[in-house]
Amino acid sequence: MFAMAFVAICAGYFMVILDTTAVNTALPSLRADLGASVADLQWVVDGYTLAFAALLLSGGALGDRLGAKRVFATGLGGFVAASAACGLAPSVASLQGVRVLQGVAAAILVPASLALVQASSDSSAGRARAVGAWGAVAGIAAASGPVIGGALSSALSWRVVFFVNVPIGLAALLWMRGVRDAPRHPARRLDLAGQVLGVVALAALTVALIEDLPEGLAVAALAAVAFVAVERRAAEPVLPLDLLRAPGFTGGTLIGLLMNLGFYGQLFVVNLLFQEQRGLSAIQAGLAILPEGICVSLGSLVSGRLTARAGGPRPTLVLGLSLAAAGLVGLAVLGADAPYPALVAPLAATGLGMSLTMPAATTAVVESAPSGRAGTAAGVINASRQVGGVIGVALLGGLTGPAFALAAVAFALALALTATIHASARTEACAD
Repeated sequence: MFAMAFVAICAGYFMVILDTTAVNTALPSLRADLGASVADLQWVVDGYTLAFAALLLSGGALGDRLGAKRVFATGLGGFVAASAACGLAPSVASLQGVRVLQGVAAAILVPASLALVQASSDSSAGRARAVGAWGAVAGIAAASGPVIGGALSSALSWRVVFFVNVPIGLAALLWMRGVRDAPRHPARRLDLAGQVLGVVALAALTVALIEDLPEGLAVAALAAVAFVAVERRAAEPVLPLDLLRAPGFTGGTLIGLLMNLGFYGQLFVVNLLFQEQRGLSAIQAGLAILPEGICVSLGSLVSGRLTARAGGPRPTLVLGLSLAAAGLVGLAVLGADAPYPALVAPLAATGLGMSLTMPAATTAVVESAPSGRAGTAAGVINASRQVGGVIGVALLGGLTGPAFALAAVAFALALALTATIHASARTEACAD
């Protein structure tokens, strides 16, 4: 029963991550069927990620307040219903709308799934193994997404990419009977004002980038200023600003944002280029991106070991960010018209660098947080990564040639920020 319960938890998380990458290879098919523009496709991707990113922290608070098991089941049911609605969408506008609902369900589901995984064992070793398996699910889902999305959209229809979530989600709901609930915190409050301002700021920024509206930048800036003012006074802020005083926390959070900006921005672009510029089918494009996906899985497995052997996250961050930046420079120099064998190494380096960096950045953030705030810190780094994905698709999605170069710049900036992590670690060591 425990095994099935654990599978149920991981199945929900798998679907959420799968939908961040599988949809990309189905975009050209979707575009032809619904007559969508590039901006329309950006909203199909970003509508989901935006809602996911903006509500992730509040999703965690909701699970604490109402109970992780109940919230997870609600989010899972909502995700299944929204997935079915995506598959039935008659127009681009309706698809964009239900993708937002799908992102809301994902934001509710993911923090609760982690809480349930942590509650699944009474021993610290058992919890570590469970959380490790839960984290590996993300790497497998992200790696398999392009191939699954390409295969389904080529053989059947882009709609099946969404319909496939329905039987998986329904089975997970049935298997949830044996899931052990996590401890509740009924007194936990929701920071509604901060949450609304955060959504407005991120949505306005996304509109400004996709639709090329300068007014959106002004709205985003005002909302961000108001957000900081509200969070300073909130009893239980959605983003505790005192955490930002730790250089390691701030640096790691920004690294998470920048690496997802570069990675998901290039993933959106490379799918379109492979299919529309090189004339590959969706499944061929998914297989073409497979070197990147395989290396994402491999890097996810070894990143933690490298960090443990190095005695801290900085060496792993330097290695991962350097590899990803080099891979993206290679893609920028070669261009999408280069012979495919020449693109394999840059794609592999990008995927490996990304997956080495992700766990190390999370470790840097969690270790920099005060005692008892690890859960909040993990929520912040995950939210920052999703925000990076939103900005990456919005900023790079309308570009072709410069997209890979700009993605490389994002990883180079993240590499420069590792100095902050190092300086923070040295200061703390001297203080001890």
